[in-house]
Amino acid sequence: MKRFWKQAEVIAEAGGWGIALDGRPVRTPERAPLAVASKALAEAIAAEWDAQGEDIDPASMPLTGLANAAIDLASPDPAAFAEPIAAYAESDLFCYRDDRDAALQAEQAAAWNPLLAWAEARHGVEFALTQGVLPIDQPPATIAALRAALLAHDPFRLAALTPLVTIGGSLVAGLALAEDAFAADALWDAVSLDELYQERRWGADSEAQKARARREADWHHAARFLSLLGD
Repeated sequence: MKRFWKQAEVIAEAGGWGIALDGRPVRTPERAPLAVASKALAEAIAAEWDAQGEDIDPASMPLTGLANAAIDLASPDPAAFAEPIAAYAESDLFCYRDDRDAALQAEQAAAWNPLLAWAEARHGVEFALTQGVLPIDQPPATIAALRAALLAHDPFRLAALTPLVTIGGSLVAGLALAEDAFAADALWDAVSLDELYQERRWGADSEAQKARARREADWHHAARFLSLLGD
C-alpha cells in the first residue's frame, strides 16, 4: 500500500482522540474509528503514520496495531479475548525452576521470588512451585484471583497484555507491568533469564539472538503502549 497522505494529526473525538490523515479520520480494519482515550497515545500513533515512507510498513506501526486490536478484537468481548492469557495463571513461568543446575536455580530464585511475592501480597494469593517442566496445579483461588485481576483491565490494556504475557510466559509479569509495580526492563530480564543464562554458559547463537531481539522489541512496544495509556 502506498502512502496517500501528507500529514497525520490528532483530532478530538467523542470521549477521546483520533488520528486524521490530511483531515480524513483513520479507521481500524473493521472500519471503526481509530480513537483512544489518551492524547499522548494518539500523538504517538499519529507519529507512526507520519514516519511512513512511500510504502506503508505495518510492522513499523506497533502502537497502531495494538490500538486496532483493542478496538476490533478486545472491545466486543473482553473476557473471550483475554481467555488465552488468563490461562497462564495455571502455568506461570516463575513457578517452574530448573531441576539440575544449582546456579540457575539461584538466579531464578533471586529474580522471580520478588515478583511472586509482589503478586501474593497484591492479589492475596499463594503459588505452588516446582522443579522441572512437569505441570503443577496452582490453587484454584490463585487462578481465580489472577483471572479476575486480568479481567479488571480495559480492552486497551488487555490488547497490550496479550503480547507481554505470551512473549514472557508469565501472567504475573504482565500484571506487574500493567500496574507499574516493576520496570519494563527488569521484567524483560526476568522472563528472559533462562535463555540468557544458557547463552552465557554455552555461547551465543546468532539466530536465537535475532529472535530474542524481535521479542524484546515487541515487549517494549507493548510496555510503551501501556505507559501512554496513563492512569
